[in-house]
Amino acid sequence: MGYKLNKKSINDIFESLSKEYLIYAPKLFLGEGNFSDTDRIRYGEIKNIDEIIFNEKAQYSAKEVLLPISQTLFFFTEDSIKEPNPPKKGAIIFLRSCDLHAIKRMDDIYLKNGQEDYYYKKLRENVKFILMGCENSFENCFCVSMGTNETNEYDAYLKVMDDYVYVDIQEEELKKLFKQDKEIDVKPDFVTQNNVNVSIPENLSLDIMKSKMWEEYSSRCIACGRCNFACPTCTCFTMQDIFYTDNGKAGERRRVWASCQVDGFTDMAGGHSFRLDKGQRMRFKVMHKVYDYKKKWGYHMCVGCGRCDDICPEYISFSNCINKLKDGMEEVSADE
Repeated sequence: MGYKLNKKSINDIFESLSKEYLIYAPKLFLGEGNFSDTDRIRYGEIKNIDEIIFNEKAQYSAKEVLLPISQTLFFFTEDSIKEPNPPKKGAIIFLRSCDLHAIKRMDDIYLKNGQEDYYYKKLRENVKFILMGCENSFENCFCVSMGTNETNEYDAYLKVMDDYVYVDIQEEELKKLFKQDKEIDVKPDFVTQNNVNVSIPENLSLDIMKSKMWEEYSSRCIACGRCNFACPTCTCFTMQDIFYTDNGKAGERRRVWASCQVDGFTDMAGGHSFRLDKGQRMRFKVMHKVYDYKKKWGYHMCVGCGRCDDICPEYISFSNCINKLKDGMEEVSADE
């Protein structure tokens, strides 16, 4: 069920939705790029359709809406514990097909992995997703290879052309806002090819751990963790206790994003640590994204958004690494 509206009409609908929802979409943050004279596109709250950036890829994904960078779990004093107040509003999130597939991975990890994460569920249960189409592939995207370039699991689809907005509505609550509009046929734009293609070898196994291909990353990677923070499917976190007073009897516990690529991630009691070598960390990440996860869930963790390639200061390409797995398997097979 589709509709054609002018921008004023869609902004009126946004205003109506804002009574119960916060609306998040990729938007431009002036002066917040890597350098003082550069900008950044990332997720933020929007009020009208013109704030949304449709023709560029957000440098960070929508996961920071559902999994905040720093999230307070509870407050404590010497003799009491209190949870934060629940969100007063739900969320409406604009995102692309690859990122909607990434939400599915987050749901697997936090809701279907043996037990439900209470804090994630509390944010997740009142969220609606509005799909943004992709007429053309962006730089470093390889979503077609990963099978995430298309989806029908959205509540609504929205596209802006000239001064008009075209929407396809699938969710019943949203349909009520469009009752007075004439229905037309609206279909999402999905890319069918990328400039970057990857191929995961069918014979990929844990034998790849013996390959020398990982040695390259020991010298190139600087363990900054930016690839993990930009990735829409990386969900690891660490815990922090913040104390308000010198006596340490009042404060809050937070969970904060963590990265398997940074120093200290595998630290254990007694001073023990694993994967000190950066090549080993890269190996762990790659195998988790394109091997381990599929064995459990039936599809790869990586969704091919290419943000890790976009953001790496050392120009390490995750997609290139995937394509080296074939030669790596041949190498270890020849050594046996």
